[in-house]
Amino acid sequence: MTAGFRVDGLAVREEWLDYNGHVTDSAYAVICAAANEAFLEHVGVSADYQACTGCTTYTVESHLRYLEEVGRGAVLHADVLPVDADAKRLRLHTTVWDGGKAVLTGEYLFLHVDQNEGRVTPFPDDRAAAIAVEVARYADVERPAHLGRGVGAPRA
Repeated sequence: MTAGFRVDGLAVREEWLDYNGHVTDSAYAVICAAANEAFLEHVGVSADYQACTGCTTYTVESHLRYLEEVGRGAVLHADVLPVDADAKRLRLHTTVWDGGKAVLTGEYLFLHVDQNEGRVTPFPDDRAAAIAVEVARYADVERPAHLGRGVGAPRA
């Protein structure tokens, strides 16, 4: 069992580097978003789904943890862990790796939105079932201790 849905081949682009030669804060978010999008495509709620139905997922909350610097030429991979879901929500935890070293984690909350109605609606039964299969597949994966904690205040 892996630690989540595996996404390989996330190559660092030159325009993502800052003046220190490391990936910028915003590019870390782009990397996580690309991994999450691969998972959303896997469960059938990505671009094709939106084009056919007018429904989509909106990211409504995220929390990134920058663990290590990533530099020029890195090719990363990610594990996207479907943490939980209900009729209208999906929560993912994504760990991005540079080889065997975790460099970034992201926790995300998505809502299912019907853009035609302009409101949050339940996932259709078939998409809810596909998501439930993935949540169940990774149910035995240990949850990270930081899950759900957000940004902590400095300790005195």
